[in-house]
Amino acid sequence: MLTARDLCKRHGAFWALRSVTIDIVGGTTTMLFGDNGAGKTTLVRLLASAASPTGGSISWFGSAEPARARIAMLSHADGHYDDLSAMEHLNMAESLLPRVGPGAPPRRSPAQLLEDVGLSARSGSLVRTYSAGMRKRLAFARLLQKNADLILLDEPYSALDPNGALLVDRLLGELHSLGRTVIVSTHQVERTAKHADNAIHLSGGRVIWTGLASDAPARVVAAEPG
Repeated sequence: MLTARDLCKRHGAFWALRSVTIDIVGGTTTMLFGDNGAGKTTLVRLLASAASPTGGSISWFGSAEPARARIAMLSHADGHYDDLSAMEHLNMAESLLPRVGPGAPPRRSPAQLLEDVGLSARSGSLVRTYSAGMRKRLAFARLLQKNADLILLDEPYSALDPNGALLVDRLLGELHSLGRTVIVSTHQVERTAKHADNAIHLSGGRVIWTGLASDAPARVVAAEPG
């Protein structure tokens, strides 16, 4: 589904990633974890084809060219238009998406998506009136609307209250059951590990460990001082 070989990314004199090689199996959920500055966001952006590597190569679905219609990313920047409502956002995006081909699963309607992320009651409100958590929920609705095969999530639990965190838990389970390939960058290691198959530990822009997600929390505990 997705491979990276000797992937590097430099920002000026700073190397954000150094010789990262990974293989992501289709239909699995992979968790990326590590301290701040470990390179998680940079790796997510490269794998989503939102940025270009300084060196190395990436293969998506067996091709060196990313099939962007099959890739969706949730990033720190939500890209919302403050003077549109949530419903207007989804209606506009719906008009830009390609038609669903024969035999493909139908997309959920904008109204259904907003219900799924808990925004039905505020669907007509301008996004500028939304809290950070509500904006995050709308970002999830827009991501789900694309119905992508490869989904990359950068810190999906951030800015969410406890109910919002439960929403992320549910969506991760749903995406897994649908057979989507998901990559999650997170500081919520113990929580995310419950919904992931595999894990990759980054430090200083390098992969220092790969293994089962269920084994990842123990690595965090072992690294804690005292």
